[in-house]
Amino acid sequence: SGSLTTGKSVIFLLQHGGPTQFETFDPKIDVPDAIRTVGGVAQTSVPGTIFGSAMPGLARHADKLAVVRSYSTGSGSHSNRPLITKASVNANIGSLYSRFAGANDEVSGLPTNVALYPNSVDPTALGPDERFGKIAATGELGSAYTAFAPGGGSDLQRNMTLVLPRDRFDDRRALLSSLDRLRRKLDASGTMEGVDKFRQQALDMVLRGVGSAFDLSQEDPKTIARYNTAHYVDETSYADKSNGAKGRRWYQTNAETLGRQLLLARRLCESGCGFVTIATRFVWDMHADANNLGVERGMNAVIRPFDHAITAFIEDCEERGIADDILLVTVGEMGRTPKINKRGGRDHWGRLTPLMMYGGGITHGQTIGRSTKDGGSPQSGAVGTEHLVSTILHTLLDIGELRLRTKFPNDLMQLASAGTPIPGLF
Repeated sequence: SGSLTTGKSVIFLLQHGGPTQFETFDPKIDVPDAIRTVGGVAQTSVPGTIFGSAMPGLARHADKLAVVRSYSTGSGSHSNRPLITKASVNANIGSLYSRFAGANDEVSGLPTNVALYPNSVDPTALGPDERFGKIAATGELGSAYTAFAPGGGSDLQRNMTLVLPRDRFDDRRALLSSLDRLRRKLDASGTMEGVDKFRQQALDMVLRGVGSAFDLSQEDPKTIARYNTAHYVDETSYADKSNGAKGRRWYQTNAETLGRQLLLARRLCESGCGFVTIATRFVWDMHADANNLGVERGMNAVIRPFDHAITAFIEDCEERGIADDILLVTVGEMGRTPKINKRGGRDHWGRLTPLMMYGGGITHGQTIGRSTKDGGSPQSGAVGTEHLVSTILHTLLDIGELRLRTKFPNDLMQLASAGTPIPGLF
């Protein structure tokens, strides 16, 4: 039989907090002031298509993107959607993928499913914010398929950088004892399911030396500089006592680490990882209140570093000739209200969510669907999360080969093979 996987990878960048469609990929200019896109627009490389003015880099590369202007998650509350929904058996989509592909890549030994948080690239940075749902949830699949999440200077992360003398790895008994201690830390909640796979995965990574894929210092300094978004940190932007002051560390962490998270994700995909989740920390929640910046300031603190990081990724992939090998998906759990509130922010909105994709062999330079004039609902070509999940699975898996396999539960087979990708995308 053939391979179950396509050899492609997916990077899922969760724009936690709910990105604004108006100031990113679906600007509205011929509308009342209360709705109109803040800061104007940028003409793109696709005739007749405009983006928000804070995304000049992506505007230049619009001919390489697929933008969906008619996607909705169906809810205006914070959560870990659409990364984790009923369409993915309530699991991180990467966990669903690793259920089919196996927990480790057969060639490199890398985990097939990795989650990157700010502290994955900087141990002093913030970790995941999971008040509204666990980013690496495994749902009905069980903890054996959880995402590997480096960060915070964990024992396993330190071991993966091979800082210990090589002869230490020859003593398998001592190593296994160390991994047993790690297992107890991982399973402090009392859930023992999947312990053996954790142990096998950790041993595989250490003994094969695949920790180098996680080591950004092995990149060309010019490449690291290209992805650097830290210069978007401006202490004065978060200094006043209103309008986002309480959450200023969220914005600083996002700006300091987003580019490096994306670079690390690219390295992992090149080395054999199939699915990488990148999670921000609610920085897209632009209410303009004590915890969150408004739209105008959020453009500088959030949208510009996003534009910089994604632009660097696109140019890097194009130069390396790997654009068709990696599908980048950027989306949040909801969008923002058409009407700007009295403080200069946009509030929660579940009827429309901006969705952008790059790479993975998709058709370039296309806009799928259309929103209503006020940017609040799909007007044509409505797309739902089931379409997005199916798109990702069709990118990662050979569905024809999957149908020939008999070792997977029928419900998982049905989920993966019967779904319909976003119409017109491929």
